[in-house]
Amino acid sequence: MPKLAAFPKAFMQALCKDGTMKVSEWIALASKLDIDGLEWYAGLLEMADESNWSRFRKEVEDTGKCIPMMCCSPDFTHPDAAFREKEIAKQKRWIDMTEVLGGSYCRVLSGQRRPELSMDEGVKLAADCIYACLPYAQERGITLILENHYKDDFWEYPEFAQKMDVFCKLVDAVHHSHFGVNYDPSNTYLAGEEPLELLYRVSKRVVTMHASDRYLIEGTIEDLRKEEGGALGYAKRLRHGEIGKGLNDYDAIFTELKRVGFDGWISIEDGVEGMDQLERSVTFLRKKMAQYWG
Repeated sequence: MPKLAAFPKAFMQALCKDGTMKVSEWIALASKLDIDGLEWYAGLLEMADESNWSRFRKEVEDTGKCIPMMCCSPDFTHPDAAFREKEIAKQKRWIDMTEVLGGSYCRVLSGQRRPELSMDEGVKLAADCIYACLPYAQERGITLILENHYKDDFWEYPEFAQKMDVFCKLVDAVHHSHFGVNYDPSNTYLAGEEPLELLYRVSKRVVTMHASDRYLIEGTIEDLRKEEGGALGYAKRLRHGEIGKGLNDYDAIFTELKRVGFDGWISIEDGVEGMDQLERSVTFLRKKMAQYWG
């Protein structure tokens, strides 16, 4: 039976930028949810102080939950080798952070889709950097999870491996017992592609999942694709929302994950309109998980 976690999507500005919310406040709010764990984010302001790492782990575990997953954003496609070495060093620190928090999964990405980069060049750069981190992760019992990502909030360009063919090529380039896929069905819509097609291609490599739902608040997917090239942050015409009410077919997703024996973590990446919405997303997913995994 998979386990359910939640990510503080609604509170990222408060926790990571202006400091108007403390991590302990998020832990207290999440403790009331019917979840098993809290997905962590490396960029939480209070994580800059390493003495907080073990303290937050204890706070979470005192509520009967754990911290299974770390969300972070390495940029491995930069053309400069010295830059990539710094990104590898940052990734190793995030692996350390995951270990201290008691987690088992730490995200990796490809990097930014810089215009001068060919597909083969970018895949090689990203794969080489991931391989550089894998022995370090394995020694600490951490699995690196590659997400089919859209765009980090603070990147100029979208994810290099945003498109399905590029993502699958990168997944195929990395074979290791401590490497797998973090599947996010919503992100494929941003590439103008079909979430289930991607899932069928990588389902046997999926070890964790982001549960989310997305809505276009204006225009079409085609409009979104035209404007994705260089704006900072997320596209304005897209919105996270309540799970089960958006574009994703969770029956089809869970049917395939059950078929391949998935029993990892599913982390909710929604609830942007507050805790009531997040609670409804939890209820929806609990019901669906029970339906498919009993």
